[in-house]
Parts: sequence; structure tokens; C-alpha cells
Amino acid sequence: MKSRRCHHHQLLFTFLLFFSQKIELLTAEAFTGTYGINYGRIADNIPSPDEVATLLRAAKIRNVRIYDADHSVLEAFSGTGLQLVVGLPNGYLKDMSANASHAMSWVKENVQAFLPKTSICGIAVGNEVLGGGDNELWEALLGAVKNVYKAINKLGLADAVQITTAHSQAVFANSYPPSSCIFEENVAHYMKPLLEFFSQIGSPFCLNAYPFLAYTYNPENIDINYALFEKTNGIYDMKTDLHYDNMLDAQIDAAYAALEDAGFKKMEVIVTETGWASRGDDNEAAATANNARTYNYNLRKRLAKKKGTPLRPRMVVKAYIFAVFNENLKPGPTSERNFGLFKPDGSISYDIGFHGLKSSSADSSLLSLKAVQAQGLSKSDMLILTISAAVSFLFLKQ
Repeated sequence: MKSRRCHHHQLLFTFLLFFSQKIELLTAEAFTGTYGINYGRIADNIPSPDEVATLLRAAKIRNVRIYDADHSVLEAFSGTGLQLVVGLPNGYLKDMSANASHAMSWVKENVQAFLPKTSICGIAVGNEVLGGGDNELWEALLGAVKNVYKAINKLGLADAVQITTAHSQAVFANSYPPSSCIFEENVAHYMKPLLEFFSQIGSPFCLNAYPFLAYTYNPENIDINYALFEKTNGIYDMKTDLHYDNMLDAQIDAAYAALEDAGFKKMEVIVTETGWASRGDDNEAAATANNARTYNYNLRKRLAKKKGTPLRPRMVVKAYIFAVFNENLKPGPTSERNFGLFKPDGSISYDIGFHGLKSSSADSSLLSLKAVQAQGLSKSDMLILTISAAVSFLFLKQ
């Protein structure tokens, strides 16, 4: 009898250890699955945040990235189960770097105040700062990152909210072939200490990667099928003896090569923006609805395979697609305003397997979750209830 009881206690201990690890994973993970989307709002004709939350839930897109911390969006996403990365815009960086108290106030007002009902799992501190045109922002980035991290750490949120910043490919000196990629010499001075800090706190390297732009700038030397995930001869990297059949994998591995060269071989690369424009100017001939559909459909298939890249086969590729909507007020070339998977009225721009704004069974399946969370129970609370029930069952069996 005694040995049987000991056996049950051992089982119980193993059970609790397993689930404690699972809870820790749930709180620390900033990206669920492999597919996310950027919700840009530089437009005056797009649906309300409430409608957008409904649209994304119906599409079963769980990971969402915004470029600020707009309270109307944070409130609309409350209780939806959508995992949200909020942005600290570039205009705040100098102030946040110089004033730790301002960083604390920003985190309290824009993150802590909305937790846990709104699942804010990350803060992107600035966007495409290094390699950009404002050198004062280069100087301010690391200080802003550290002060925002200190704030979430003091508030006890460091295990739940991940700190990152997204980089454009302007930070690289060369990316072809992928194994030759290193950071630009003038960028490396700022990049190295930033990577050291991110390595300490377990943050990934976030990359905005656009085969569309690479092809547009160099159509004579790039096979469009290679950029679109279509059948192609691809490229061969002699140094690593690796073959690439699509450009996005090559762009990601170029980032891994630069990280390895800088001494950060174990850091994960996450694609924070990628997409294809459906309309463009005369010099953007590849910006067509057909190419945009092909890229986004094939990208969705590629991410669904949950596989890595040739250089990092065990590091599953994760990507945020750009973007939910066409944004009619964005400056720049016509392509900038035409990356949306959905039109301003919420209907699909082209068919890659999603549905537009309409009632769907996917919505109703999440209503029960929203109802439970409205009563103050988070996903972690529900998991703990499940564990408690299982533990009670084990004791009853003794």
C-alpha cells in the first residue's frame, strides 16, 4: 500500500512539474505558431478595431503586431485571445532613452493597464532604426530598449512581455550569397551591444524581409519565381553547400550568417514584416494582384509546414505578414499603399484561403473564451483549473 502511495506521489510530482513548465512556456512565448500579421492603420477608410478583431479571429490569425499602443485597439482586443505586440514609435526613443521614469510611465499606461485581459506579449521599441537616416535615433535605441525592459522587469512583467526592435536589410553589408552576410561596419558599432543585451534577456533578432523589394530593385538578375516561392532553379551557396529554392529563406539565413559572424549563433530570427504589393507605379511592374496572391498563398503554405531554413533547419520560421489592409494615407510610391490582404470594407483583396468580414463559426468558437475571460479568468487561470481537477483526480485514485 505504501509503495502504491509513493508511486502516486511520484506521478503527481511529475505531473505538476510538467504543467509548471507548460505555464512558464505560455507566459514567456511572444509568438504562437508560425503565422502573424501587421495591423497598420495609416488610413481613413478601414474598419473599426472591434471589426478588425472579429476579422482576425475569423481568419484564425492569432499573432498581431501594431506600430503604436493605441488604446482603442488595446480595448477592442481585450478578451479575444489575440496575441499583441505593441510598438513604441521612433519619435519616443530619445525621451525614453534619457528618462527611465518616462519609460516606466509609458509601460504602466500602455501595457500594464491593459493586462491580462488584452494579451500584450511584446513591445517593439522603434522600427528600422539602425541603418536609417537619423543617427541620433541610433544613439538612443539601446538606452530606450534598456529603460523599457527595466520598467517591465520592475513591474514583474518580464516573463510575459518580450522586448524587441525590428531591423530592415539596410543593416547588412552584403546578403548574397547568404553565407557572406555581415553587418554594415557603421551599424555594427551600435548593433553589437544591442545584440548582447537581447541575448541576455532572451529576445530574438527581428527582420523586415521583402523579396518584393529585392526583385523590384534588381529584376534583371533575380528570377521572379525565386521571389514568389514558385518552381525555380534557385541559388547554391558554395561556402555552406546549401541550396535555396526561395528568396525569403535566403534572406533569413543571411541574417543568421551576420549574427554568427557577430558572435550570436544561437539567436533566433523572426520575420516581423514580409509581403507583396498588389499595385504599384510604372517602375514597380511586379506589383500586381496575381503576384501578391501567389506570394502570400505560397508563404502561408511554407509557414504551415513549420520547418526551418537550410542553414537552421531546426529553427522553425515565424513571420508577421504585411499587412491587414491597404493604407491609403501612407506616403511614398503606390506600392506602399497596397500591401493589404483585405480591402477597406473588410472583403478579401485576393483569395489565399481567408474570408472577409462576415459571421463565421470561427467567431462563435471563441465567444465562450471571451465570456470566461470577461469574468476575470485568463487562459493561465483556466489551465490552472484544469491542473487542479487532474490533481484532485490523482488523490482520489489513491
